[in-house]
Amino acid sequence: MSPPRSNKNKFALAAICLASLMFGLEISSVPVALPALERLLHADFQDLQWIMNAYTLACTAVLMATGALADRYGRKRLFVGSTATFGLASLLCGLADGAAVLIAARALQGVAGGAMLICALAILSQQFQDGRERGQAFAAWGVVFGVGLGFGPIIGGAIVALCGWQWVFLVHLPLAVLTLALLFAGVEESRDPHAARLDVAGIATLSLAVLGLTYGITRGAAPASGGLGAVALASAASLAAFVVVERRRAHPMMDFSVFRIRAFCGALLGSMGMNFSYWPFMIYLPIYFQSVLGYGSVAAGLSLLAYTLPTLLLPPLGERLARRYSAGVVIPAGLFTIGLGFLLMRHGAGLASASWLSLLPGALLAGAGLGITNTPVSNTTTGSVPGNRAGMASGIDMSARMISLAVNIALMGLILLAGITAYVQRSLPGALDAATLRALAERIAGGDLAAVGAGLPAAVAGQVGGVARGALAQGFAWVMLYGGLGAWLLAGLSWLTFAPRARPGGAVAAPPSR
Repeated sequence: MSPPRSNKNKFALAAICLASLMFGLEISSVPVALPALERLLHADFQDLQWIMNAYTLACTAVLMATGALADRYGRKRLFVGSTATFGLASLLCGLADGAAVLIAARALQGVAGGAMLICALAILSQQFQDGRERGQAFAAWGVVFGVGLGFGPIIGGAIVALCGWQWVFLVHLPLAVLTLALLFAGVEESRDPHAARLDVAGIATLSLAVLGLTYGITRGAAPASGGLGAVALASAASLAAFVVVERRRAHPMMDFSVFRIRAFCGALLGSMGMNFSYWPFMIYLPIYFQSVLGYGSVAAGLSLLAYTLPTLLLPPLGERLARRYSAGVVIPAGLFTIGLGFLLMRHGAGLASASWLSLLPGALLAGAGLGITNTPVSNTTTGSVPGNRAGMASGIDMSARMISLAVNIALMGLILLAGITAYVQRSLPGALDAATLRALAERIAGGDLAAVGAGLPAAVAGQVGGVARGALAQGFAWVMLYGGLGAWLLAGLSWLTFAPRARPGGAVAAPPSR
């Protein structure tokens, strides 16, 4: 005898919330473990970047495809498969004995995580039809997802301190098993008999373009970056092929006509702006707290709460502000606030007595800016297009976020290395050749300052130890400046895009709406 529908919905909601919690934790808890991964797995700075980017790039590759696959083959079936795969990939991550194995397992985890998140949202929309129950279900999902992102740093820091870095990944195995049990108990199968065919060519060309761009940025500063020209050409060709493929399809994965809707484009710039500065910087911030300020993993996680907690508390305020002043005002204002927070963090980090307290005002402000921006962005990207394109608009929004995150993880790493290199060159003029300087900058950027002089002549090694912390601090100052100015640039572009155009004769054209 099957349980009553009300009980089934409770089980289904619990499964969806657990899946979203795991997805959020894998973004925000892993950065705290990166310094430990560098030491224990002998990972270099590029390895650390790819440990994060393998997850985000793999998520991007499947986001647009998952909806079509779930509609065609069954949302529950794909949810089961992706959740089981996520648990298996988490096990492989925890058992990894080297950076290469961990990066490969993270890619598998990203594929499963992206599919799991999209299936969870599709089931949430399909199974909860009653208006009040639907609203409560989405509210519960949003809170749990926010908890995963907001409290991930302190959870990850505590796990690393108490159990070791492996359990940052292994903890998802029992959670995945519990999710599967709840899923079988509560989720009902559903599919769309009229689902469109999977756009394999579009998915492949877009994924190759983003992968090539990210790889090129990550490798761009290497002294012997052979083949990067070919990678850049291949990436550009893949992007051009994607545009051609999508324009020729009767039912494209990405309908470019939505980019004529000003409100959609303005919100999409907001989506990119949040992931241009705020989220990629969280990947590097634990290195700053642990290596520049000397905090342990738990203290670093607690310090990061000031950065992440406002993103959980302020979305309701952002929604109210958008209803009162319009998304066209709130989204650019939120991005401007993020940028201001970054510049305040840069000021606090530059003080002689820099600590988490000197970074606190900027961290709170940056988190507040993201908190008031996120909900208006999501609502506007889907609400500004015709109803039959809302799913595609949501997919474009999520893809823009993940692509911006992946690209800016690489860009921030490049800027961090540039700042460190400039400081070392200024402090030790002529002491190191280009290849040695690059390798030294990568060791400093990874945060293991105790071992930065390894392999260098004794006289130089002693000098390097004295400048490493200052070099890392300057690198972070450059990254904070980049994040602040980048957020302001996208705030301005979003404001201009939302602004109505003046027609000849003085009439003003309102932005298109649904």
